[in-house]
Amino acid sequence: MRKSSVPVTPNIQVIERIFSLIDVLASREEAISLKEISERTGLHPSTTHRILNDLAVGRFVDRPESGSYRLGMRLLELGNLVKDRLNVRDAAVQPMRELHKLIQQPVNLSVRQGDEIVYVERAFSERSGMQVVRAIGGRAPLHLTSVGKLFLAMDDLQRVRAYATRTGLSGQTRNSITQLQILERELSKVRQYGVARDNEELELGVRCMASGIYDDQGKLVAGLSISAPADRLDESWLPKLQLTTQAISQALGHPNSRA
Repeated sequence: MRKSSVPVTPNIQVIERIFSLIDVLASREEAISLKEISERTGLHPSTTHRILNDLAVGRFVDRPESGSYRLGMRLLELGNLVKDRLNVRDAAVQPMRELHKLIQQPVNLSVRQGDEIVYVERAFSERSGMQVVRAIGGRAPLHLTSVGKLFLAMDDLQRVRAYATRTGLSGQTRNSITQLQILERELSKVRQYGVARDNEELELGVRCMASGIYDDQGKLVAGLSISAPADRLDESWLPKLQLTTQAISQALGHPNSRA
């Protein structure tokens, strides 16, 4: 049988029109009239009406009253499915590996659990010259770690003081912050600059810098830190670290992240 010489291509134009209609509907909280939608998209009213009616059948668009439209519940349902499937570790693994290739030092992903941070992923190699002491699943007090300070900085003064009372601000090295007043000053710097540091406070000979990862609601959900021998921590790594956390936050839906 002779094959047809007419190329078969997807109707990209229809898809583009659907996207333009959804963008217009998303720009307003209230329902929009068919006439306005048609004018703003540049589509003929009959074309606009036909596509919107098709979208309404699939519940992607609602018609609260005749001649007006708004986004439908099906989009919310799909959005919640995507959100539920987003996993900070999955979003972070590849960016962490890319950052590690640039700096050749361990990159750690941590989350908060109660009064501790938990290491959930790490990108490192033997060439870094650093022995990895805390394996994935390891824990450390919030006030002794760079990522922990990011989380404490999100708490108000009352919560920070309650944390200090519960933990006693116990230290592990001569550099550990064990006084509430000093910790409060440290957290003020974290809030001001948006990054946190560990100056051999958890482990002598190791310094860290950390930047936060935020979800679609702007909530701090994790932190990414670079660990290095104390005499090798390079300030030029900080912008690279921040770009990496911005990229991960963007993958989680954070609206203000621009990587």
